[in-house]
Amino acid sequence: MQPFTAEVVRVLKEIPEGYVVTYGQVARMAGSPRAARQVVRILHTMSEKHGLPWHRVVNVRGEIAISDDESKNLQRMLLESEDVLFLADGRVDLSVFDK
Repeated sequence: MQPFTAEVVRVLKEIPEGYVVTYGQVARMAGSPRAARQVVRILHTMSEKHGLPWHRVVNVRGEIAISDDESKNLQRMLLESEDVLFLADGRVDLSVFDK
């Protein structure tokens, strides 16, 4: 595993239940702030193998970025089961998670 990939996996595993971050935040915490798309790829290819909490990562607008409805609904359901609230327009209010 490449060093950046390993660091992304570590960062993702540390996202606590009920908390949401963006792809860009994960990239920044892993040491490469311009690598948000790489984070998407890592999530797509390694979530199952490494037990990553993929559902806790959204885009910079607070939107679920998955395009197919079944996966989008699953992500929302998983987040809601962790008491993450959604705005009326379907976005997560990311300001709640700025600490």
